[in-house]
Amino acid sequence: MAIFGARKFLSRSFSTLSPLPLRVCIVGSGPAGFYAAEKMLKTHQGSQVDIIDRLPTPYGLVRSGVAPDHPETKSVINQFSRVAQNGRCSFWGNITLGSSVSLAELRELYHVVVLAYGAESDRVLGIPGEDLKGVHSAREFVWWYNGHPDGTNLDPDLKSTDTAVILGQGNVALDVARILLRPTSELATTDIASHALTALEQSSIRKVYLIGRRGPVQAACTAKELREVLGIRDLCIDIKEADLKITPADEEEMKNSRIHRRIYELLSKAAIAGPSQPSSGQRELHFVFFRQPDRFLESYDNEGYVSAVHLEKTALKGVGPGKQIATGTGQFEDLA
Repeated sequence: MAIFGARKFLSRSFSTLSPLPLRVCIVGSGPAGFYAAEKMLKTHQGSQVDIIDRLPTPYGLVRSGVAPDHPETKSVINQFSRVAQNGRCSFWGNITLGSSVSLAELRELYHVVVLAYGAESDRVLGIPGEDLKGVHSAREFVWWYNGHPDGTNLDPDLKSTDTAVILGQGNVALDVARILLRPTSELATTDIASHALTALEQSSIRKVYLIGRRGPVQAACTAKELREVLGIRDLCIDIKEADLKITPADEEEMKNSRIHRRIYELLSKAAIAGPSQPSSGQRELHFVFFRQPDRFLESYDNEGYVSAVHLEKTALKGVGPGKQIATGTGQFEDLA
């Protein structure tokens, strides 16, 4: 059952709490919330579970975080829907903990309160220029193309440049790169937000740079995500041969991690599989290793807007068996 609004939620006339039935409130309707509800309903027969969320719709990151071209991952919504359809479970939307209702009030109404909401703020880099227009967190960009209510007004500028720089080489970074580079005719068959699809259809972005502080052996993505972005139709992949050179420490890491070895093999194969230069109009994906952002540079022509990233070259330093970290070398370069 789905119900909306704090007034109706608080107007329910609960009797004084008694041992039975067990009343449970779960704050947050993402995967953590629904898995908790499912276990509670199965383990405690007769329990009543209310799931509340500040948004009008449930499912959290499954709805607003999973890439729109990953329907197989989103299929877990079917499992969560069965939980929500349980007669002892209710979903209450448009209720914000702290303003619509306080934690103290929930504790008075329920035997158990489970806080299952995620982080909605961003980790800042703490470098100059981070507040320039055109610098976005991955969270807000992902929310934008997934139609999250808080991301619909982002309006990223995809027209005034042909180049996008993504800091990071994890799965979310690869998701963002794939959305920027994949043909929009293919994206149109997904559940991508309509405003994002329109913007991508008009996009001038043809080059995407994925920046990593460490090397290809330490890339934080999974093989599945990497294969997917490498398999984008008519895409030129650029990986510098020098970045693929490995050290005994790298060998040790790959020896201890099949995933790291597989990632390195996929990147090495991609580096030699395609043409060395893109053809006219061809989209490009550049993997840039051993670089970390030092600051964002402001445009001379467009005050307040980012125009480049000032990158510091890095080198790997061993800090224990099979573990290396990136350290700055004091050498810098700009990426427009």
